[in-house]
Amino acid sequence: MSLIGFIGSVFSPWFGWSGRANPANNCCLNVVTYGAGGRWTMTDRGEAALDRSAQRIGIGPSSMEWDGEAVTIHVDELTWPHMTRMRGHVRLIPSAVTEVELALTPDGAHIWRPLAPTARIEVRLGRHGEWDGHGYLDSNFGTRPLEADFDYWTWGRFPTGDGSVCFYDPVRRDGTRLDFAARFGADGSAEAIAPPPRVPLRRSLWAVRRETRGDAGTRARQTRAMLDTPFYTRSAVTTTMDGRAVEGVHEAIDLKRFSWPVLKPMIAMKVPRRARWP
Repeated sequence: MSLIGFIGSVFSPWFGWSGRANPANNCCLNVVTYGAGGRWTMTDRGEAALDRSAQRIGIGPSSMEWDGEAVTIHVDELTWPHMTRMRGHVRLIPSAVTEVELALTPDGAHIWRPLAPTARIEVRLGRHGEWDGHGYLDSNFGTRPLEADFDYWTWGRFPTGDGSVCFYDPVRRDGTRLDFAARFGADGSAEAIAPPPRVPLRRSLWAVRRETRGDAGTRARQTRAMLDTPFYTRSAVTTTMDGRAVEGVHEAIDLKRFSWPVLKPMIAMKVPRRARWP
């Protein structure tokens, strides 16, 4: 599953149509479960639905809360287009919290924070999922639209026996690139490493270009399709690092495509708007 809390929902057409004047007026909790019976929820909510404190974010009927040991996400959302209620909670317990903060542009307008590259997750969503497994927690924030600064990027996070490895490869609009790779220990330690060579990965069903990192002369392959849209793809991918096959989550975003005006009405079909909240 993937779960993202947005304040200023960067992929929301409603946020774009508003001129991005007030990020708090376009907030949402996006929950996606994969596999048989997988469901989608991403309701764009108005500012009245947002409630924030140092430890908690409430977005309408759902919330995310940090208690010093774990993040607990209380989910109470309507899936779309199935119109069924998804209720329950997800608890993510980091093995450690890192201090890493990476500027994606030279002026720091976009920041990535890999808060807990290695974590455990407990999913309690009733018929929508009951399981324990391996989890991950990060945060992105910025002061400009993604498509104003980037044409494309890929990202990948691959668990290893003693932690995780992450790759972040944005292509900026001015043609420069950020080729970033880091190894994270389960104890929260972090070490920037030389990125392995780029290795090919077959295009998505919407023909989004994809690549990741791996040992020279090897290829990566998709092992599970997760999310496939005209501009964004998420999937489980197997690649090779240090002679060993590793499986992780991979994302590719084509922000040139995201800028196409025709896409916003298409996305609005998946992201209903509810401006009011009692």
